Amino acid sequence: MMGGEITLGHYLALSGVLFLLGLAGVVLRRSLLIVMMSLELLLNAANLALVAVGRFQGLPDPQVAVFFVITVAAAEAALGLAILVAIFRIKKTTDADQMATLRF
Repeated sequence: MMGGEITLGHYLALSGVLFLLGLAGVVLRRSLLIVMMSLELLLNAANLALVAVGRFQGLPDPQVAVFFVITVAAAEAALGLAILVAIFRIKKTTDADQMATLRF
């Protein structure tokens, strides 16, 4: 950076941009794989904000919360991908519009 230091505002701005990109991916995309990746981006944006606030306030508690969020995100990704593969084998598509009903 040119002569300045990175402040909490910089981290929160980056977190906000990542959150908006993830939200746009969830709302605008139709591929279930891209929607799942966008959900991961949302969770990582929240993790970045938590870690940044914890670092600048000197608290270790947000880092513990981030550890649990990462654990839940990993479980969500594994389960979501397993469901997505099962649906793809039957329907031959990952388009969210084709998944309007849960009937096979």
